[in-house]
Amino acid sequence: MFSPFRDAGGTPKGLAEVTWDDFSQLAELDEGFVLEFKRDWTPSVQRKVPKIIASFANSRGGWLVIGISDDDHAVFPVPRPSADFSQIIGELCRRHVSPAPPFDVRFLPDPADDARGVVLVRVAEGDFPPYIADGVVEIREGSTSGPATGASLVELYGKATGRRREIAEFCNRTVFYPNEGSDGRPLPLFDLYLYRMGRPEGAPSRDEVATHVDAMRAAFADQHLTCHVSHAHDSRILRNSLPAGPADAHSAIELFGDESMKLTVPAVLLDERQRTRALACMRELGLFSADEGRLINARATLRRVSRLASVLDRYVRRRGVAWQGYAVAYELENMAGIILWSDDPVYQAYIAEKGVLSCGTTDCRSRVRYLDDGDHDSFRARQFAGSHFFEACGLPLGSPDPQDNALVDALLR
Repeated sequence: MFSPFRDAGGTPKGLAEVTWDDFSQLAELDEGFVLEFKRDWTPSVQRKVPKIIASFANSRGGWLVIGISDDDHAVFPVPRPSADFSQIIGELCRRHVSPAPPFDVRFLPDPADDARGVVLVRVAEGDFPPYIADGVVEIREGSTSGPATGASLVELYGKATGRRREIAEFCNRTVFYPNEGSDGRPLPLFDLYLYRMGRPEGAPSRDEVATHVDAMRAAFADQHLTCHVSHAHDSRILRNSLPAGPADAHSAIELFGDESMKLTVPAVLLDERQRTRALACMRELGLFSADEGRLINARATLRRVSRLASVLDRYVRRRGVAWQGYAVAYELENMAGIILWSDDPVYQAYIAEKGVLSCGTTDCRSRVRYLDDGDHDSFRARQFAGSHFFEACGLPLGSPDPQDNALVDALLR
């Protein structure tokens, strides 16, 4: 994306890299399609900000700089308010723009007076236009904003439709696993899809991909896991163990050049000794008499899901990316009828009264959640993956029943 600021080597700077001295670079630039200046932070400017941000999001993105004169580009620091500028501008957009446009705000204080400074608003090109400001679809027209025409509206809706199609296609992405588990049946899998929104134009360089992989290796090490990397035609597949062969099933993270990710975790099936003991226990409880049921180790599977999802949390922190830039979905493969099992006495007392916990759906993919909608500010992959996997498998999360809560605590602690 365009940046009006460059480093000494001519590389565009991101929002977090801009310094006060960089404002001198604006002297050579004019307002235009991707850049707009406002000298003051007046009520009039505040009313215009949502329209400007929406117009950038509906076009190719851009920068709004508040505290810079639009005629001679001189710096006129604006007073720092009691509230944070990101909160103020965020609230303006929440009130006046729908859907929420993608933007970041930074206040750079004047080195001579930190009570005043310049406000930088970096707006990304939106994934799901049109962004409507006070009932009007604004787009960039030269150095100003204006209402979109009929043809422009068709183009904006087409872009949103295309992006949703890309996400749906990504959620069909598969990593190779053997067709059979240890019991000779299809391997039960939990898939977590994390699609990076605002995808950069062009393919990433080899150096960029290497940087991403190094960060993922470090995230594995943070969890005290080894990391084996294999190459796919358009991604890297990272596992916490070197597979002994095609039939050796280990959890995997597929990492794409744009930092989209897919986590695949095989459920931990009970081995033959554990399964025999579990079936005998269920018969004693009068719950289960057939030998065809498939059982997974509840604690071991949760540990596997949570540990690998924690790698993703550590990765985004190392890379400095925000979860708000992702669309998320999960899928259960070959999980229909799978029974959760635990040796915990709380679990066994629970199922004696209420019956076994099992995945009551056929193979399914969840709806896509967009983490930039304001409801997921505290999103963590570990919590999301663990809770949704076990809720889908019958664990009564969020129940008001104390007995349900005691069971959840017993299995999740």
